[in-house]
This record gives sequence, structure tokens and C-alpha cells, in this order.
Amino acid sequence: MDLHPGVAIDEPAPGYRSSPRPDVIALLPPLKPGLKVLEVGCGEGACSDAIPGRPETWGIEPDQRSAAIAGTRLHKVFVNTFDAVKPELPRHYFDLVICNDVIEHMADHAAFLRSVQEHMAPGAYLVGSLPNVRFYGNLCNLVIGRDWHYQDAGVLDRTHLRFFTMRSLRRSLEEAGFAVRRMEGLTEGARTGWGFRTLVERMFRLLLLAVPGGAAGDIKYLQIGFLAAARS
Repeated sequence: MDLHPGVAIDEPAPGYRSSPRPDVIALLPPLKPGLKVLEVGCGEGACSDAIPGRPETWGIEPDQRSAAIAGTRLHKVFVNTFDAVKPELPRHYFDLVICNDVIEHMADHAAFLRSVQEHMAPGAYLVGSLPNVRFYGNLCNLVIGRDWHYQDAGVLDRTHLRFFTMRSLRRSLEEAGFAVRRMEGLTEGARTGWGFRTLVERMFRLLLLAVPGGAAGDIKYLQIGFLAAARS
């Protein structure tokens, strides 16, 4: 049974590089004055720019067009990858590191999670989001459609190198030395309409959500949001 759609159900909204990500900002604890922020994969810089209190903001963004826009909002922007600019970053400096839809693109996310802490001040936080591979639309295509169909956007974006559940993300963070403070589903998705695929997915979703104890509650969400404290 072929269930994969022509357009991904989990395709991000247009302009996601420019989104201020209020859902991620909402995960933050109370912020102290004089905050120093590093956003890895900052896009156009809208998320860091939305943090209240006008903190000192640095960004890393490999896309030149997005980085140019970010440069008008942030204090300093590197046009490259984290690994390439790491030697230029101050050590034990940043109070907050933001990683929105970035870690899943890394060849070695575990190395990044360990390495970035060298640039985080004592008591600093890592906050961000990434796709939820347990999203019900993806599970339905895997279990019912027996397919793993890469797409141009969404959970199975063809540029993704890593895939996460809440449990595997928590394990990755903890193994890197972080203490997880918050983890929750972001961006609840549901297909509408009455086509065959839609009906199959809706029935599949209802079946999983009926599992006792809420064990499948995370399948509703396209993304996972997280807040973690760096080791001292």
C-alpha cells in the first residue's frame, strides 16, 4: 500500500528560516541580565532576536542569504558550519545556545553536543527543536505503507542524517553530559479531508492514541522541543 503523499504532511511552513520560534522561546527559564547567546543554524536570526532583554547575540549560518539578513539583527554572524567556526568562538562564554532544526543535519551529533559545551558558561542552557520521527504520519507510512520515503521537507527531509524520538534525544543529551530540564512535543499536526490516505492516517492516529497510559501521546507532534543544562 503506497501512502506517501506528493507533499509532505510535516512540511514546514514557508519562511521557517525567518520564524521567531515562540514555541522554543517559551521553553526558556527566567533569563538573567547580560545574557550571551549563540544560535547554531540561526537562519535569518529571528529566534535570537526575539529573546527579551536585548542580549548579546551571535549566530552561525552556512546559507549566505540567510546569514546576511541575520547580520542585520545579531551582533556577530559566521557564514559557515559550527565545526568550521569553532576555533573562533570564545570558550566558556555563552549563557544560552540555540539549536533549532540543526542537530538532525549533523554527521556526528554526539560530538557536537560534547564540543559545544566548551563554549558554554557555567549554568548555561541548550535549547532547541528537531523533528519527531514518531510523528503519526511517518509511523503510518512505515507500518501500514511499509515505506520510508525521503522528501524535500519534513521529518524525512532528504538532508537529515539523524532521526530522534524523545527517548533517544534524552539519552543523547544525557550521555553528552547535559541535564534535561524540559522536553515536550511541538507543532501538533493532523491531516484534514476525506481522502483514502487521510482516513487511514486518522484511524491509525486514533488507534495509537488509545494506548493506555499515554505512551503514544508524542505521536501527535511534528517536532520535539528541549531545554538542557550544561554540566558545570
